[in-house]
Amino acid sequence: MTSEAQARTLRGVYGISVMSELSGVGPQTLRLYERRGLLTPTRTGGGTRRYSESDLETLARITALIDDGVNLVGVRLILSLEAENSILAARLAQLNDSADDQV
Repeated sequence: MTSEAQARTLRGVYGISVMSELSGVGPQTLRLYERRGLLTPTRTGGGTRRYSESDLETLARITALIDDGVNLVGVRLILSLEAENSILAARLAQLNDSADDQV
């Protein structure tokens, strides 16, 4: 993914009502997920929440985990471990590319 595409994915564009409509998750639940550290929408200068495509994907993952019976503490742990795994996988790929270039 290019840095421009990645920036677009992370840019907050959806208000809470649009996010609620897109996801099927109520605004109060979105606020709860934010308080619990599961979602981190950006804020406008006036304090309005703005959700991104990335937040929408995270919310879909949260919903799937809850549907599987995982509680919010477990969801936060799983999301954290998945993020760490992604970082490690990217680092491993980078190291493999460096090793291939040296051969």
